[in-house]
Amino acid sequence: MEKSVPVGLLMVNLGSPDAPTPEATRRYLGQFLHDYRVVDTSRWIWCPILHGVILRIRPTRSAKAYASIWGEDGTEAPLVRITRSQVAGVQDRLGDAVRVETAMRYGNPSIDAGLEKLMAAGCTKIAVLPLYPQYAGATTASVYDGVAKALVGKWNVPELRFLRDYYREPAFIGSLANSLSDHFGTIDWTPDRILCSYHGLPQTYVDAGDPYQDECLETTDLLRAHTGYSETVLQSTFQSRFGPKAWLQPYTDKTLEALPEQGIKKVAVMMPGFSADCLETLEEIAIEAEETFLEAGGTHFTTVPCLNDRRDHINMLADIARNRLLNGWLDQGE
Repeated sequence: MEKSVPVGLLMVNLGSPDAPTPEATRRYLGQFLHDYRVVDTSRWIWCPILHGVILRIRPTRSAKAYASIWGEDGTEAPLVRITRSQVAGVQDRLGDAVRVETAMRYGNPSIDAGLEKLMAAGCTKIAVLPLYPQYAGATTASVYDGVAKALVGKWNVPELRFLRDYYREPAFIGSLANSLSDHFGTIDWTPDRILCSYHGLPQTYVDAGDPYQDECLETTDLLRAHTGYSETVLQSTFQSRFGPKAWLQPYTDKTLEALPEQGIKKVAVMMPGFSADCLETLEEIAIEAEETFLEAGGTHFTTVPCLNDRRDHINMLADIARNRLLNGWLDQGE
């Protein structure tokens, strides 16, 4: 019997520079900050600021931050390396009937390259799984834009399916809860407060209709319901704000600065909006946020690793791919 053509699955994360150098970081930031979904300011205003100021100053500082978390092998950023491991795990779970590829919205491996590999393998049905649990225009919708742009000019366009979000999946909430209990088993103290720190978003984006804030807050609510933690103990905050606009609050760094004065001196931070550890978790939280908290008078600080390639996380991703994206395709074949 002739072997059937595999169905394609493209797993997409945000991306990282190709190297922890100012040159590579400048290329990456240039692509990232040119995305209108990320910065919606008029190009007439934004481009002179971006090219005249930001891309002249920020790459050197960002490169140093990336170098601090790059790892000993020095080949790829943690985000890319972990995403590849996730893809390998999902590929193993789904088997030969599915061809799974890695892609990054910005940088490499690109969405274009991932789609090219799938189409070269004969995939005429391709599902796209953005590795963002909660939907946001600046992340999930931008992946949609990237896929559409990559297919412009193609004569043979595949049938597509696209996952919007997965934060309500019971297995996702269960994985978060398991990661908390597993991590707390490695420390000899009990946190007074657990912050669920999500990547920030300009308040204007939410005011315009982006549902991201509500989905983050609902994620924390679901995690409270699963674990039994109270609203006082398990709290949502937002990190990584950039520029002069007001962003979603409460801010993670300002919250950490204030907690010791309230008698909260033992804190754990987890990041339920990040599927893999990256600059924002390994440097901004595990290094900078810890320094902020301890300098403010805190005594104990710990960062809960992202779900990364935990077995329960890989199983969850494979299951939602099979049940929500590939359902019917695998049964029917080609």
